[in-house]
Amino acid sequence: MKILDRYILKKYFVTLFFTLLILIPIAIAIDISEKIDKFIKHTDLTVSEIINDYYVNFIINYGNTFMPLALFISVILFTSKLSSNSEIVAINSSGISFKRFLRPYLIGATIIAIGSLVSNHFFVPKSNKTFEQFNESYLRTNKKHSSSYVKKVNLQLSEDDLIYIGSFNLKTNNGYYFSFEKYEDNLLKYKLIGQSIKWIEKDSTYRINNYRKRIITNRDDIIETGVVFDTVFNFQPKDLLYVDYLAKEMPSPKLANLIEISEQRGVKNLNNYKVELYKRTSLPVSSYILTIIAVSLASRKRRGGIGVSLAIGLTLMFIYVFFLKVSEVLGSTAESNPLFMVWLPNIIFGILAIFLYKYASK
Repeated sequence: MKILDRYILKKYFVTLFFTLLILIPIAIAIDISEKIDKFIKHTDLTVSEIINDYYVNFIINYGNTFMPLALFISVILFTSKLSSNSEIVAINSSGISFKRFLRPYLIGATIIAIGSLVSNHFFVPKSNKTFEQFNESYLRTNKKHSSSYVKKVNLQLSEDDLIYIGSFNLKTNNGYYFSFEKYEDNLLKYKLIGQSIKWIEKDSTYRINNYRKRIITNRDDIIETGVVFDTVFNFQPKDLLYVDYLAKEMPSPKLANLIEISEQRGVKNLNNYKVELYKRTSLPVSSYILTIIAVSLASRKRRGGIGVSLAIGLTLMFIYVFFLKVSEVLGSTAESNPLFMVWLPNIIFGILAIFLYKYASK
């Protein structure tokens, strides 16, 4: 690595660090001013719990959110400074091309992207879980999450086996209005109806109460009724819970496995889960795109100095964030393609990055 590379990389990471050091404390200060009354209301809540369970995870969560913005701002700031000091003019005069000048920036973007990829797929979900548990326990007036009770659940256990449960309590493992249907060649062959259903964990079985069985044959139907019927099904109570917030709390391998199993079981709309999975990769990749745009904008010496480059950059940054949020919402709808929608902001700004790069190269 040459002196130029080390010089630019040092500027890259030092400016990024100080940009995050400015943004995150501001976010913490605003959050404390909004939450202080709720913290005080809970007399059993200690300062240690607030710091360790909430603000440590707040920094991880929002640091990950602010990373593209901080990266973009920091690259524009120090590259504009290089340009205003005529350092880039000197670099170009020595015969170094814009492509070669860009190399240390891309090395820095690669380090950031790899770190973000690992964090997004494995560490941030764990942090989100603790963060959301704290929010649910102490900060939310109206409980947002219902992880113990589900209603009107349809589940496809296999290609031919379907179940329906009117309601199920995951704390007591009791449910009501249960039905199970088995098909062969799209023809109903067996149906089991129960007034209630209970999961017997020690035996891994289900107990159907006040049941009615119907076996359909070529000649006639066989009807059987009774009080208690124990049987086995290919699902557990936890498989009945499909709540959007859970996607943010799962490491990517577990989330991908859940999506695959859920699709096999006929769960209707999993696009919220897919959007969460895909954006864990698309956001780190944006490090390259935003770095190229920022360098291309800030490498030219402008009348008005750093302020003009920063104003243009911030405008583009907020447009990018806007596209990012809109694409996530649209990608979550049932009729959309979540993979395309999540990557759409990167595609649009990738084209812009190519255009600006070619313009800056000249």
